[in-house]
Amino acid sequence: MKKLAITLSALTLAMAGLSGCATMTETQRDTAVGAGIGAVTGAVIGRATAGGNRGRSTATGAAVGAALGAAGGYLWSQNMQQQRAAMEQATAGTGIGVSQTADNQLKVQIPSDLSFDVGRFDIKPNMRPVLDNLASTLNQHPVTTVSIIGHTDSTGSDAVNNPLSVNRAAAVRDYLVMRGVSAQRISIDGRGSYQPIADNATAAGRAMNRRVEIFIAEQAR
Repeated sequence: MKKLAITLSALTLAMAGLSGCATMTETQRDTAVGAGIGAVTGAVIGRATAGGNRGRSTATGAAVGAALGAAGGYLWSQNMQQQRAAMEQATAGTGIGVSQTADNQLKVQIPSDLSFDVGRFDIKPNMRPVLDNLASTLNQHPVTTVSIIGHTDSTGSDAVNNPLSVNRAAAVRDYLVMRGVSAQRISIDGRGSYQPIADNATAAGRAMNRRVEIFIAEQAR
């Protein structure tokens, strides 16, 4: 137990160092922290369940814990792969991005030409078929959770953009709920204009930044 306490203390210091590292991206920090926590968790499990071969059990537990921690607690299962394939097929040629994130979430990024006009949060007609397909896929895979993030361009002040981005996420949530997706599965957030993916100095860049991102995840069990 004394060795385990030392390990936990060392991990705490290491995680603090990682969290404060300015050269790491948010994803890199989260992955590193998750891997460290997962490793210690696995080690604790291995130590608690060890029989005659304590060292081997601890090492195995640490390895398993690290793998789960690095993935952020999410699984990329056959269900997740099926959802990705379905969304890629449904959105082919639309400009919508469908990808797997580093922490095993399915990300659906809907650009402004399908999502929202400047200063508005009502869903455009072109976006409805996309959300209809997404709702159908989500209803076929009820174990997943959904996180919807709204974004704006830099037009206007934070007092306008911050609630606008939340309202955009809420509009998408409400549409999915109307299509049968449980509201309890869905969380929303708005990032205002703080996470641009293009240059706000140009009209094309502002259009790219005016978007909604949908993250679908299956929790590790």
